[in-house]
Amino acid sequence: MLLNIFKKKILSFQELFPDGFNDIHSHLLPDIDDGAKSLEDSIELIQLFRNIGIKNITTTPHILGEVWQNTPTIINDKLNLVRKELIKKNITDISLNAAAEYMLDDVFMELLKEKNLLTIKDDFILVEFSYINHPENVLDIIFEIQTQGYKPILAHPERYNYFHKNIDMYRKLKQIGCYFQLNLLSLANYYGNEAHKIAVSLLENNLIDFLGTDIHHKKHFSFLNKIGTKKNVKLLRPLLRNNEILKK
Repeated sequence: MLLNIFKKKILSFQELFPDGFNDIHSHLLPDIDDGAKSLEDSIELIQLFRNIGIKNITTTPHILGEVWQNTPTIINDKLNLVRKELIKKNITDISLNAAAEYMLDDVFMELLKEKNLLTIKDDFILVEFSYINHPENVLDIIFEIQTQGYKPILAHPERYNYFHKNIDMYRKLKQIGCYFQLNLLSLANYYGNEAHKIAVSLLENNLIDFLGTDIHHKKHFSFLNKIGTKKNVKLLRPLLRNNEILKK
């Protein structure tokens, strides 16, 4: 049974997200990463997206070294499984696609050489850094991605603590053509005060290109319900249409 967690805020959410908004960061496919654990979970999460007015979703399972060894075949098989279940349940107004969230590690570099990557749309790929270790030669890695014909979108730049006191690194990444995707959960203090502070700063400095929920489970929706403040809406409004260019 779906949680009735949008009783007070659902109208503000529907007004916040335009009809064409496409969420480009979530973990909705069953039992292949730290997101949905079952097909039932997948359907429930998608229905919660639907409740807040988001009907275009490009979900992005992790591909991370030996931890989550997902492949295009694994991901697409799970995608087709969920699509069939949506049809079975007569949920026909959801556009569900899949890409991946790539950790920039040695495994990724091999996949990059093979050009065996799942894109969000066209040549856009979603990538992430380690939260613990500052990535070595990060500018060179971004350049190599671009050399291979891809356009990197860095997931949740506000969450990398080692950049928080180095705004110049954010600017350098932007200058060389790296796109930034902000987690909406950061604006609800889900990851703590520091990530929230940096998220606001990146928005105020016009460094964010795209938005994403990074939904893994139902708890995340409860936090999303807190982002509809006047200040957040003002910061987000100019960006909400950007995600439409990434619709498949």
